[in-house]
Amino acid sequence: MINKIEFSAKNLTSNAGLFLLLEYANKNGIFDLIDHDLVFDNASTNKIKMNHIKTMLCGNFIGIDKLERLKLLQSDPLVNEFNISIKEPETVSRFLGNFSYKTTQMLREVNFKVFKKLLRKKKLKSITIDIDSVWSTWKVTRKALSKDTTLKSLGTIVTTSSLHSATKSRLI
Repeated sequence: MINKIEFSAKNLTSNAGLFLLLEYANKNGIFDLIDHDLVFDNASTNKIKMNHIKTMLCGNFIGIDKLERLKLLQSDPLVNEFNISIKEPETVSRFLGNFSYKTTQMLREVNFKVFKKLLRKKKLKSITIDIDSVWSTWKVTRKALSKDTTLKSLGTIVTTSSLHSATKSRLI
């Protein structure tokens, strides 16, 4: 009977699923979108933003619900393979404190670009999004998904909030 199994390989990870998710995000240009479209006023924050955003994505992908648990990823070889340097939770918290209304809106615009890409790629007619515990269903017409249409010309989209009150809002 085996009572104890010890794994000691340098390249052993319990987060193997991260590889496919990070590779998918990279292949679909999500990291490039974030890097290009999310611009902080402080130059030093811009230098570190991708590392911290990738750290947060890794944490989100594996279900980390508290910054303190990011330490679980610090010595993970798969995370290191993607050149992500997991910092102390306090450092990540300070980075998150740099978000303002302006940068949050920039990140929201990145989300809309990703949603548009997914809708076009998968030929979906709508997508339901949960942002800050408020869900919204975005319906987009076929014209809005044409290749020559920009986000600014998507027009009016129906948004239904968790309060069940339908409102019309512009995407941009």
